[in-house]
Amino acid sequence: MRAVLLRETGGPEQLQLAEVPDPEPGDGEVIVRVRAAGINFADVLVRQGRYPQPPELPTVPGSEVAGEVDGRRVMALPRGGGYAEAIAVDEQLVVPLPDGASFEEGAGFLLTFLTAWIPLTRQVRVGPGSVVLVHAGSGGVGSAAIQVAKQLGTRVLATASTEEKRGVALEQGADEAFGYDEFAEKVRADVVLDPVGGEVFTQSFGVLNPLGTVVAIGFAGGWWEPLDPAPLVGRNLGLQGFYLGRLMRHDPQIVRDAIGELLELWSSGAVKPLVGASFPLEQAGQAHELIESRRHVGKVVLVP
Repeated sequence: MRAVLLRETGGPEQLQLAEVPDPEPGDGEVIVRVRAAGINFADVLVRQGRYPQPPELPTVPGSEVAGEVDGRRVMALPRGGGYAEAIAVDEQLVVPLPDGASFEEGAGFLLTFLTAWIPLTRQVRVGPGSVVLVHAGSGGVGSAAIQVAKQLGTRVLATASTEEKRGVALEQGADEAFGYDEFAEKVRADVVLDPVGGEVFTQSFGVLNPLGTVVAIGFAGGWWEPLDPAPLVGRNLGLQGFYLGRLMRHDPQIVRDAIGELLELWSSGAVKPLVGASFPLEQAGQAHELIESRRHVGKVVLVP
């Protein structure tokens, strides 16, 4: 079968289409015929050699797919190997794709919405009257977080780098959208959901109301700056971190419960994944380039 192989870290050109052996299912596994594979920023970091826990090379990237198992339309969260025509997946990590949803949407749903839903329902307290600031509001996680926060009854603010992307955040349900150069002065929030990191992460503590919390979920804009806890104590602020991969390994029941809740929301039409672009497998490098250049909106997917 065909798959995208990463033999060594580096630029997007390191992602090469190759013939690899067909997958063989182990105990408790099923073969998913992949119809779409989601690209996550973690995949970009793996390819660049910047991921904190990198896989051994060569490897097939990709940890989110949608496809078919014995005629059933499904979504799945494999532990790598998703950029391929087929993959063996733990049957417990395979869930139904809602009726009427496309495979591309399925490949852009689980990781983004879980990364928003679990922190906003398990790690912080939000509801009517709360203000949630979502950084990178036009991206995959950001667009999911806006929709989730609105469903929880909050007022949602967002940041994005361009007027066009701020427009996308507003279309997803944000009440207001700001540039990164202005949010620190104009926003006050109870919760900040931050996939950006770097200076944006540090500035986010300045916008928090008393008892507010920053939830750090990524560092697409740079590694987190060192943080002195003294101002947090003095201002009654909090910091939470969220890493879905580790939670799946150590407490999978929380993830399964959250998936069930999210499927109900999607099936009812309350939320919907935003797919911004799709590429064939052989153009995986171009898809990564789009993400690295910060020109994409929503989720970018590969279609075998």
